[in-house]
Amino acid sequence: MSRTVTSNSCNDQYNHWLYIEGMKTFSTRLIALREALGLNQSELGRRIGVSPQAVQKWESGANGPRGQRLEKLASELRTTVGYLVSGEGDSTPNVEPGPEQKGFVPLISWVRAGSWCEVEDIYAVGDAEDWLPCPTSHGPRTYVLRVRGESMNNPHARKTFRDGDLIYCDPDRQAENGSMVVVKLDDEQQATFKQLIIEGEQKFLKALNPNWPEPIIKINGNATICGVVIGKYEAF
Repeated sequence: MSRTVTSNSCNDQYNHWLYIEGMKTFSTRLIALREALGLNQSELGRRIGVSPQAVQKWESGANGPRGQRLEKLASELRTTVGYLVSGEGDSTPNVEPGPEQKGFVPLISWVRAGSWCEVEDIYAVGDAEDWLPCPTSHGPRTYVLRVRGESMNNPHARKTFRDGDLIYCDPDRQAENGSMVVVKLDDEQQATFKQLIIEGEQKFLKALNPNWPEPIIKINGNATICGVVIGKYEAF
């Protein structure tokens, strides 16, 4: 008994073949764009609302996103759906380029910043409030804090940090004299933000605000540096 294959069945099989073949080249473009932005699979998944396993399947060519999810993926990768799917057109849309991103880092609380000193796995301190792009090179444990208060605000100095500014902190950066640091004092649960001053064998924490009531704090083995500030985003 012969089996009749309808034209619709043939078209469905052909379209499925095209989709699978397209995913193989789609995956190479996806990987290249993701790595160019400094994103890992977990970070990209968070941005578009899928699991790291889903991104892994896309990059292996096992399957691929469709519809609104595909549009969201293209947007996060700063490209177009057409380029992702077929390779047609430019890899990036015709827009004015912004600062080069070096990956995304977590925005955390000051209490969690204190815990950051004590863990190797950055995910062990809990979920981040948000993931923000970092425009400069940084270590794998870099995080972001929102400045609170006025102790580091000196409007007459080149370096000043206002309430609400976002600071990028790298625990793997070596702290030196004059570095802006996030520090956890032994008797405090949460971290604080000050300038590190080193005079011989002695170390101090300095508030940049010249009118701060306690401008200098001496530390002597009773504090742990949780990160060196490598940049900031100033909120308006």
